[in-house]
Amino acid sequence: MLQPGPWRHYCAAIWEALPMVRQPAYRRLEALFRKSNVLGDTLSLLHWDMSTMMPDGGANARAEQMALVKTIAHDMITAPEIPELLDRADGEALDAWERANLREMRRAWVHAAAVPADLVEAQAKAESACEMVWRQARPAADFAMVLPYLAEVLSLARQTAQAKAEKLGVSPYDALLDQYEPDGRSAEIDAVFADLEDFLPGFVARALESQARRPAPAMPAGPFPAERQKAVGLEFMSALGFDFGHGRLDTSLHPFCGGYPEDVRITTRFDEADFASSLMGVLHETGHALYDFGLPDGRWRAQPVGKARGMVMHESQSLLIEMQACRSREFLGWAAPRLAAAFGRQGAEWEPGNLYRLGIRIEPGYIRIDADEVTYPAHVIIRYRLEKALIEGGLDLKDLPGAWAEGYRHLLGITPPDDRLGCLQDIHWFGGAWGYFPTYTLGAMTAAQLFDAAKRADASVLPGIAVGDFGPLRAWLRANVHSKGSLLSTRDLLAEATGRPLDPKVFQAHLTARYLDEAR
Repeated sequence: MLQPGPWRHYCAAIWEALPMVRQPAYRRLEALFRKSNVLGDTLSLLHWDMSTMMPDGGANARAEQMALVKTIAHDMITAPEIPELLDRADGEALDAWERANLREMRRAWVHAAAVPADLVEAQAKAESACEMVWRQARPAADFAMVLPYLAEVLSLARQTAQAKAEKLGVSPYDALLDQYEPDGRSAEIDAVFADLEDFLPGFVARALESQARRPAPAMPAGPFPAERQKAVGLEFMSALGFDFGHGRLDTSLHPFCGGYPEDVRITTRFDEADFASSLMGVLHETGHALYDFGLPDGRWRAQPVGKARGMVMHESQSLLIEMQACRSREFLGWAAPRLAAAFGRQGAEWEPGNLYRLGIRIEPGYIRIDADEVTYPAHVIIRYRLEKALIEGGLDLKDLPGAWAEGYRHLLGITPPDDRLGCLQDIHWFGGAWGYFPTYTLGAMTAAQLFDAAKRADASVLPGIAVGDFGPLRAWLRANVHSKGSLLSTRDLLAEATGRPLDPKVFQAHLTARYLDEAR
């Protein structure tokens, strides 16, 4: 017989544990994933700080910090009880959002559980170290400087890819692609990109012929002080609907958008000889930010279902703003006098028609983020094929610069003069983002289809843009894309918003209208 004192303590312990025992499995999962997502938000801000504010001397400590946060988050969603909770929750009565959330939880668990914690930690440290060396190697055009660090990142990425491939039943490259685009598969991408390769060469030739028959646009002469570029960028961000109470603009070596819906950080870089490069970067990243601002709030804010529906949809939002809306005649009609005033200039080169022709000028170049809309897919196709070959072992890392140059010679007819304009220009591989690149062109195609649907659904979209009012476009996107989070698959989300799944012909029709029919 138990003594009264110990018995009371024993009963109290049981009573405290009962809520967890009685609590539905789905509710317990929601609590666990909420904590994991908060850690992810923390990681995003640590990365933003590393890219914008952190002194170089903090690199080693930051690598340790980021590795620890990643490891804690990984351990949280790979705890031994998770598989049982997922199975039990599957049999519980759930509504549509809860069911979708459970689906996304399982997907996250499969990805996380496939990779041991020590590999997660090693990968985080290697990626942070490599990214910091890349920041020195890029301006120096010195691939050899970063090669050993990138080799370590690639080795760990291959290990991760193999581990995930076995769990997902897909190829190693598709396992990495699935991290950024759920259910994305290279076989489908290969078919889409092959179709683009059939379409683009002939189209580029016709567009260049059309361009040659028109007077060349006048290039506004610099310099364009960085502080004025930032001021005009902030003005345009405000017009687009960026919430400065929950976000900010900073400078980094490579433009990006980070943070989380309550605190969205975007960055750009400034070239005082070319204001358009920075401005287009700002507009692109603002598109990402608007998506983040519009994601489901309340209960779903820190849940997997409340996250963006993969990077194809995320890139569609940035490219819809940058390429579809902000290179339109309507936008340039509104923007031209503001740009002239911002830089204290006047003259024919600042007229809307001239700036429009500049904005749609086709000129094969080395830098992806500065590429025109027509040649941009070639930049992505080159990177996609290279990263796939690197992951699958068909390309040795030391041969990357040569393979990169050959890809550009083959698809764009140009050869980068150095590695700064070649394989060092993008941060993705050096920061560990393998499998990301194809989402850019898939996103561009999705953007064309969404913008077409928005214009057909609301006749005030283009007139609004013409007077700097993005409210109608933003409202349509928020209702049909942003607020859906990850409730639907990418395919179903696009079909529900536009009436059909991804149709490459819409993108091709957009290019034809802009660069052949309307370009005059």
